Amino acid sequence: MKLQVLDKGFVELMSHTPEGDLLVVNAARCSFDKENKEFDEDKDKRLINYLARERHDLPFRHPVATLRLHMPIFVARQMGKHQVGLSWSEVSRRYITGEPEFHEPPIWREKADNVKQGSTDTMHPKSVNMSSRNKFVNSNALAVYNDMLTAGVAPEQARMVLPQSMYTTTVTTGTLLGWHHMWKLRTEKHTQLEAQKYARAIGKIMESLFPVSWEALCLR
Repeated sequence: MKLQVLDKGFVELMSHTPEGDLLVVNAARCSFDKENKEFDEDKDKRLINYLARERHDLPFRHPVATLRLHMPIFVARQMGKHQVGLSWSEVSRRYITGEPEFHEPPIWREKADNVKQGSTDTMHPKSVNMSSRNKFVNSNALAVYNDMLTAGVAPEQARMVLPQSMYTTTVTTGTLLGWHHMWKLRTEKHTQLEAQKYARAIGKIMESLFPVSWEALCLR
């Protein structure tokens, strides 16, 4: 499963715990030394709803999913603030020198008056000009980067001239509860729109993998 996000980004499922909803209820029943072989749509769903509602979170820490996230650096740093229940590996330009990709939005939003770091839904009247200037910055940064590499500068130093709009890739493994915590915070209305789009894509994947547990967590 692979969902496109922004212009060149994506969220891709790499692996996951099979029958994750069943694992949740079996983890919850471990205290009583009980185990179900198959998921009971009535009884087990009621148990999961109870666990989520009463915030008995431990069982939701057992199912895991690994995603490949291709996202601009400024988005990755927002997502990377969530460490509890998540483990990250990231592409390193200390070791690779292939041509980078850049996020180049077609629309630029106006600054919000009442939120320091926020934006409005209104397109900036000079969006076309801003896009042109953004492409100019990216192309010049790329040219300097390539010139440095050609001249023999170490990649680990040359990379510093590349802008935050550059795409990076992570392989991120998280528990069901960890992914839900990220989703909840990054779909909040004051979160940057680009980060919200990645969080929603993550949520769609989690919903497909762990439908009963994900619904219960999102409703609480």
